[in-house]
Amino acid sequence: MQAYRITEFGTPPSLSQIECPAPGPSEVKVRIRACGLNFADLLMQKGTYQDTPPLPFTPGLEIAGEVIECGTDVVHLALGDRVAVFCGQGGLAEEGVFDAARAVRIPDSMSFEDAAALQIAYGTSHVALEHCARLQPGETLLVTGAAGGVGLTAVEIGKLMGARVIAHARGAGKLEVAQAAGADHLIEAEKDLRAEVKALGGADVVYDAVGGDVWKAAFRATNPGGRLLPIGFASGEVPQIPANHLLVKNLTVIGFYIGGYMKSHPQVIRTSLETLMQWHTEGRIHPHISHVLPLERLAEGLELLRSRAATGKVVITP
Repeated sequence: MQAYRITEFGTPPSLSQIECPAPGPSEVKVRIRACGLNFADLLMQKGTYQDTPPLPFTPGLEIAGEVIECGTDVVHLALGDRVAVFCGQGGLAEEGVFDAARAVRIPDSMSFEDAAALQIAYGTSHVALEHCARLQPGETLLVTGAAGGVGLTAVEIGKLMGARVIAHARGAGKLEVAQAAGADHLIEAEKDLRAEVKALGGADVVYDAVGGDVWKAAFRATNPGGRLLPIGFASGEVPQIPANHLLVKNLTVIGFYIGGYMKSHPQVIRTSLETLMQWHTEGRIHPHISHVLPLERLAEGLELLRSRAATGKVVITP
């Protein structure tokens, strides 16, 4: 089969011909129909991601496809089942062998592209906002990087949960995308974020995918008793958090990494994914996919992420 392999950190993945192994007792082999790209794929390429596998490996964290072989101990899946798998690696290939416990059946009404695009972005926002931050109806949610893969889902889910949503993004086009997802207020990245948010009454919950100066401004615009979620650091700068300011304003900073939860609280992730699948079936969420590209155009897809030219998700279809 064809698969992209990273054999040396700092070099782009190369398309190779490799053998796909047979599944172990608790594994399934999946014919991959779609793989969602994530910023983590770029970090893995550099070897800086917290869960980078040992070399060599096939990147690709989330896939959707059809079960073509089951291990002897797998009882909840059958050949031909349409599944989504939060796999962590191995997605950028024509086939893959994955832990069956990570595979979830997808509704017949859901496309493989939507299933691949939904897991990490929507799962991150849903668990972070509901399970961790306990976002309440009527609260004000500030989302930075609001047109990106995870930011856009935070806008959509925050609105579903009854919050007033402030979207922060760069450029009119990206702000229009955030507005279409449900944002109530839009802030251009060139403006003074702290002043703009304070003028709107401050933020009760901050969902920050950018870090750097954006985090610092959002931190200062958070209302007393507010909660902040440092989801990512697309700016390249991991900010330091002044503990004395937490004390004075009674703020809570909540770390959340979906990959870690998949290991320590897998049932929380599975329950969230089942909820998201139901919401999709009911037409309550609509994954925004800006680009669908064939496997051989992976480099183009990664560059869309690197340059922040994409909105929502980029999906690769082997």
